[in-house]
Amino acid sequence: MQNYQNILVVIDPTSDVQKALKRAIELTDKIIANEKNELNNIKLTAFLSIFDFSYEMTTFLSNDERDLMRKSVIDDHKKQLQDILNQHQSQVDIQCEIAWHNRPFEAIIEHVNKHQCDLVIKETHLHSKLKSIIFTPTDWHLIRKCPCPILLVKEHAWPANGNVIAALNIASDEKENIALNENITTLSQNFAHLMQSNVHLVNSYPGTPVNISIEIPEFNVSEFNKTMKEHHIKAMKQHAERFNIDIKNTHIVEGLPEDVINESADKLDAELVVLGTVGRTGVSAALIGNTAEHVIDMLNCDVLAIKPDGY
Repeated sequence: MQNYQNILVVIDPTSDVQKALKRAIELTDKIIANEKNELNNIKLTAFLSIFDFSYEMTTFLSNDERDLMRKSVIDDHKKQLQDILNQHQSQVDIQCEIAWHNRPFEAIIEHVNKHQCDLVIKETHLHSKLKSIIFTPTDWHLIRKCPCPILLVKEHAWPANGNVIAALNIASDEKENIALNENITTLSQNFAHLMQSNVHLVNSYPGTPVNISIEIPEFNVSEFNKTMKEHHIKAMKQHAERFNIDIKNTHIVEGLPEDVINESADKLDAELVVLGTVGRTGVSAALIGNTAEHVIDMLNCDVLAIKPDGY
């Protein structure tokens, strides 16, 4: 976990219980305990983005006066944030950062780029399907655009001897997907080591489209499914052996990725699911979305979303 030395935790101003902050402190404590890091090697920043349009519309004031008003509001929020931090015990000093920005996800990404953060930790909420299409939630913007990994936190605890799922696209021969599978598996093993948990590799494969058997009566559906499954099993076995993961902890299931990942997480009572996201944006993101976006609302555990190399 030497890569996670600069962590940004997003504070939720609407919540009395700061789940992301608790998880961030738990994670840093585990990193220190497992790797005997010096405390000053880890930087943890509590981040809050605020904005009040009424202050921007105070046209009868000068720019300096508006700046002074904004500063006063920021100082008040900084005191409130410090009060929240004082309620939590941490082995590392937690820095406070308040940003005045009308788009929280942009403020977070600007901070990540400026300070070269290694990880963003944020509490996630359920989103209605209609809302997610019209008003894309901050979580989804971060999954698509944030350059560093994002840990989306829910209620699930991290007990010892639990399970971490690495969600893979195992049958792809593209170099980008192969590298992403390797990064997902490595991070899953790193987190499992900290959490004293087991790693499970999960992969879905598509079933035969119904229209094929209708349009081509001589098409052998059962043979196609058998060949498809064997191909995935072979690729999964090779991948598991490369990372010294027991074949018993590999799962090849027919179905859509979001359904397979969700069902596997429920079956294994997983604490964490690690998956990759391609960062799709624009119209294709609104209409199609990413696997990570379909998954985060369904799962009852934390999700670690990572980008491909070179994103």
